[in-house]
Amino acid sequence: MGKLNYAAYGSNLHPIRLSNRVPSAKLLGKGVLERKVLRFHKRSKDGSAKCNIVVDDTQQVHVAIYEMNVSEKPLLDDAEGVGYGYQVQEVEVVDFGKCFTYIAENSHIDNSLNPYTWYKELVLVGCEYLNLPAYYIDFIRNINAEVDLDEKRHAKYTNMIARAKNK
Repeated sequence: MGKLNYAAYGSNLHPIRLSNRVPSAKLLGKGVLERKVLRFHKRSKDGSAKCNIVVDDTQQVHVAIYEMNVSEKPLLDDAEGVGYGYQVQEVEVVDFGKCFTYIAENSHIDNSLNPYTWYKELVLVGCEYLNLPAYYIDFIRNINAEVDLDEKRHAKYTNMIARAKNK
């Protein structure tokens, strides 16, 4: 069975989130995408902003590298919305080499949107789990967010965050 390396940078940073989507996912470590910056501007089907990475010569994006079974990639593609806002892209990760990740399609970028509070917290709990640099965590912590009015979805992810914090 073939293996792939996936560079997670948003809500998939924490193993609890990713293992719900891809059972074979195994955290290999953390890495850096040079000349990239993290943005919360990908329009989601729920009307909020999700993470994206864009070119910026002066920045870097911290990522979690996961090894996963090739046969499970379609599960992650579906969860990420490939063809509906995200596309797969190969990236070069310092110390890990070629990995795949997801990049927002230009048609789904909207700088006027904010993430939901649960989504931002999911990204933060992943950053903290990986012990990413304080400046990077502070940058994310300072992103404006809105409460998700869908109480069921909000509760689902709030529970996931609580489990992640206890791991």
